[in-house]
Parts: sequence; structure tokens; C-alpha cells
Amino acid sequence: MRLDLDTFREISDSLTRNRSRSFLTGFGVFWGVFMLLFLLGGGRGLKHSLMMNFEGFANNTTVLFSGLTSMPSHGFKKGRAWNLTYTDVDRLKVMMPELDVVTPVISNYGVSAVYGDRQISCSEKGVYADYASIETPKLKYGRYINESDVLQERKVCVIGRRIYETLFPEGGDPCGTRIKVGSVYFQVVGVDFNSSGISINGTVSSSVTVPASVARKVFSGSRGDAVDLICVTAKEGIMLSNHEDRLRSIIARRHSFDQNDRQALSILYTEEMFALMDNMLRGVNILILLIGIGTILAGAIGVSNIMMVTVNERTVEIGIRRAIGATPRDILSQIIMESISLTSVAGMLGIVFSVLVLAVMDLANPDAGFQVTIWNAILVALMLTVLGVLAGLAPASRAMQIKPVDAMRDE
Repeated sequence: MRLDLDTFREISDSLTRNRSRSFLTGFGVFWGVFMLLFLLGGGRGLKHSLMMNFEGFANNTTVLFSGLTSMPSHGFKKGRAWNLTYTDVDRLKVMMPELDVVTPVISNYGVSAVYGDRQISCSEKGVYADYASIETPKLKYGRYINESDVLQERKVCVIGRRIYETLFPEGGDPCGTRIKVGSVYFQVVGVDFNSSGISINGTVSSSVTVPASVARKVFSGSRGDAVDLICVTAKEGIMLSNHEDRLRSIIARRHSFDQNDRQALSILYTEEMFALMDNMLRGVNILILLIGIGTILAGAIGVSNIMMVTVNERTVEIGIRRAIGATPRDILSQIIMESISLTSVAGMLGIVFSVLVLAVMDLANPDAGFQVTIWNAILVALMLTVLGVLAGLAPASRAMQIKPVDAMRDE
């Protein structure tokens, strides 16, 4: 069958002969394609939004924090309170070469940050310079806490976004100004716009981050050497959960509690959280594919059924074509081309509509990334062609079996 203007005009006349039927049949394919691409684009935007919530947070971080003992050990009764210390930080660095970063965090809550006549409730967070490897700062202005700040006990700070917008509503670079946090004045050296959904001892946007050496003197009070948390990351390729027994043993031996006491030392593995999220998103993607492909297949089956009805209605026409010299191959090509045309036109409209809807959603939320990739669109277009051929095979086979004599007798 030749692909010329007459052929396409003939296909168009055949499909528009019963406009309502062709429209309703094509709508099934249109809706299936739209749903598949819309769900793929929406799932991509959902994944991107979730990943943005964890942006800047090391996905191999492990957080250690102390609790009450639940077992008697070393002559102590259960229910004993204890604290992690700076000594534990040093011991972990020496005794566990698998670790990359070991850094403490100490916090002070319920304080106010004041600048001029403006103030805001916030929390203070004392850290070392290497804490930037745990929660990577997204600096709008200035710099982060460095080693010199810690060693020289400088009274400097990095403020979060919410604090910056409250104390400096006029905007601009606040670095160099001094704000009062609690009862102590700190010089602002940076503004951190990190918006990670994971927070350690308070959200970054509502925290004032200061050198741990200063925090230890300013707001540790009677806690002495105690720290609130110890954050660690493992070297590349190492899962710290596989070394938990050694980790617990090092801490338990130092503080005289049973290393099997899970309540005495709590360990949070963020790698497990990220793995759980990845599995959840993978399951969502599989579900999206099943729903979308199933809907398209249902539309293709509808096309096949309608084409079968069309063949039955055109028995005489097909018989006459056969009588004047049309070969079975010509009949086969005609029916399959009509099937491909119907599925392709409906499918392309579905692609265009899904792209437009996702574009509107992307404009409303530019950071989410509600888009379909060009490869998704190409794969769907190829799938539509294949489905068009498959949907037309059964009707075309039926049309090839029509004999001119039988067609005239049917008339």
C-alpha cells in the first residue's frame, strides 16, 4: 500500500465516517497516554521534592545519643543516666578507622536572638568546622564556622534563614554586624539558607550556629565535657550498620554499661532512611507504570474492537476492492494503517495535553520539576505505533478472509 495523499485521505474518510465512535475510541487511548505521562511526570516531581527536603544532608550519617540504661551493668543499677563526651569523639576517631567524620553537637534551646529592636526565639548549636560535612550549608552570605574560629574561640556565628529574615527584614549582607544571643554578643559571619527536611537538634533556619569551643564555655553550664550528640559518617563503600557492635562496644566500655543495651545508646542510621525512601519511590514508579500501561492497553483493545466492527460494516466495500484487484496485503495494510492512525493521533494529543498540564504545575512550583523527559515521550510514541499494529491485526485478518462472492451475497 502506497503512502500518498490519496491514502491518507482514504484513512481520514474512513475514521471520520462515524465521528462519535472514532472520538470515543480514541479518547480511551488519549486518556491512557495522558495518565501514564502525567503520573510519570508527577512521580518525578514528587521524587525531586522529597530529595530537595534532604538536600545538603549526608546520606551516610549516623547519629549517636545517650539515654537511660535498661540493664544493670558494672555494679550500676538500670535507669542510670549518662552522657556522651568529647573524649568519646576522640576515641571513635582513633579506634574506628572506618569513620570519615566524627563531630559533636551541643545545643541550647529557648534563647532569643536580638538585633536592634527586633528579636526572635531560636536555638544555639555548637559545632566543629567538620560539621559542614553532615549538614552542608547553603550560604547566602559569608562563610561557615572554620577551624580557626574553634581553636581561637571566636565569638562568631552563622544564622539561619528565618533568623536573618526577622532580624534583617530590609535584606542585604549582615556579615560583620553583632547580634545578641542569650546574654552573649556574636559577630555574624554567614547566613545559611539550608532548608533540609532533616534537622539535628533544631532546624537550620531557626538556629544560630557557633564554634563548639565557645558554646562549651557559654552555654554548657555544669555539663562539663558532655555533648548532646555525636554525628559520624563512614568512608565510601562502608555501611556503618555492619559495624554497630564495635561502635557500641567502644562507647559502652568507656561509660560502663552493657553494649547490648539498646536504650542506653541510641543509634540512628540515616542510610536506612534513605534506602527506605528509595524503595518507596521505586514502588510508586512501578505502580505508575502498571496503571498507565494498563489504561493504554485497555484503550488499544477498544480500538481493536471498534476496527472489527468497522470491518464487518465494510464487508461489501472490501469485497469490491478484492474484486477489482486489491491483494490481501493491500487490505491488511489499509486496516492496520487506520488502526495506527487512530491510536497515534489520540496518543499524540495525550502527550501534548500531559506536557501542558505538567508545565502549568511546574510554573506553580518551579523547584519541583514536574516534567516528562524526551525519552519518555519517544518511548510512549513507539509504544503507540506497536499497539496500533497489534490492535489492527485481528480486524485486518478478518478483512483478508472476505471473498468477493461472499461480500456480494451479503449485499
